[in-house]
Amino acid sequence: MRVLITTPVFPPDLGGPAVYVPSLGRFLAERGHTVEVIAFCSDPEPKGWPFKVTAIASKSNAVRYLRAFFAVLKAAGSTDVVYVNEHLALLHVLAAKLRGKPVMIRIMVDGAWEIAHRKGWCGGDDIVTFQSKQYGAKVRLTRALQRLWWSWSAHIVACSDFLRSILVANYGVAPGKVQRIFNAHHGPQFEDVRESQADARAQLGLETDKRYLLTICRLMVWKRVDGIIESLQKLPEDVHLLVAGDGDMQAEWTALAARLGLAHRVRFLGNVPHAQIPLYIRAADIFILNSEYEGLSHTLLEVMNLGTPIIASNVCGNPEVIANGENGLLVDPRRPDLLQTAIGRLLADPKMARRFAQAGLARRDMFRRDRTFSEVERALARLVPAAGDEV
Repeated sequence: MRVLITTPVFPPDLGGPAVYVPSLGRFLAERGHTVEVIAFCSDPEPKGWPFKVTAIASKSNAVRYLRAFFAVLKAAGSTDVVYVNEHLALLHVLAAKLRGKPVMIRIMVDGAWEIAHRKGWCGGDDIVTFQSKQYGAKVRLTRALQRLWWSWSAHIVACSDFLRSILVANYGVAPGKVQRIFNAHHGPQFEDVRESQADARAQLGLETDKRYLLTICRLMVWKRVDGIIESLQKLPEDVHLLVAGDGDMQAEWTALAARLGLAHRVRFLGNVPHAQIPLYIRAADIFILNSEYEGLSHTLLEVMNLGTPIIASNVCGNPEVIANGENGLLVDPRRPDLLQTAIGRLLADPKMARRFAQAGLARRDMFRRDRTFSEVERALARLVPAAGDEV
């Protein structure tokens, strides 16, 4: 097959698609398929990949989506199928449609909710509440456009059962058109990272007499890093927070830490190079994902595979990865007091932490790269009858 993949983020930028798309591209290339990627990316000329990458860089969303439209329109002419990894997909799908190429979309979020939440059109309602309410004209238009580009697509992949249920139950998408395929783990395994916690801290310049909490995410409002910062207030002074990632909320959350007298205990690391992420995970005592929304977190999979204890929010796709009390703890993302209690429990009970880490390693098989990517490959091939014999 000749596969064109689009993505809203790509290395060196952080985010789930920046992990998923490069790994899938390598997998398909290794399987003998021709792959091209069109990516929104801060690096104007990504190099070192076994496939062509066209970077779209612009500070203006309108300009970059228009540029992406023409890039897809051009590249789709010499491809068999277009795989869109983008929640604002109208122009990507339209370009493929104009070329007469089949499209498969991967759903990582209800895009109408993400746009409405970011723009303030839904009053801060979470994704579950959003499904049961009606809003103003802007939300109605966004929902209608999303239904339109889904209708133009031949197949839809949802990365969690949670998201698949939204499409089927709330948007009326035919059940047979939506397939749940879990995200895959893409990084090193527990056995591959040889550094001990002390070794990792030494390499990263972290202090040996501190206990470190780590979160890795885009700094968007629904990631609720503010809740993690607030939870530090009643935790011992030696407990510090490392925040990897950047985004719209960094200045506000930096100010919050200062206002609470916690600036010396909260370190914003920025966009950490991918090669260093496993070291930070190994260096941490606990990994925390406190977001109000996750489709199915790549970061949770990576942390689980590296054997660091996890506390995650009890929302959306997170319970499909973390079983509360078995391989981690689940908390309400809007309750810093409950998060603080969970952190305290885990720090005070090393046996529990080790048990969670071992149970997480035992669940790795569900999210193996070869297992989930083979499902993606077969789904793409079904859209290209001439390529069906290649799989």
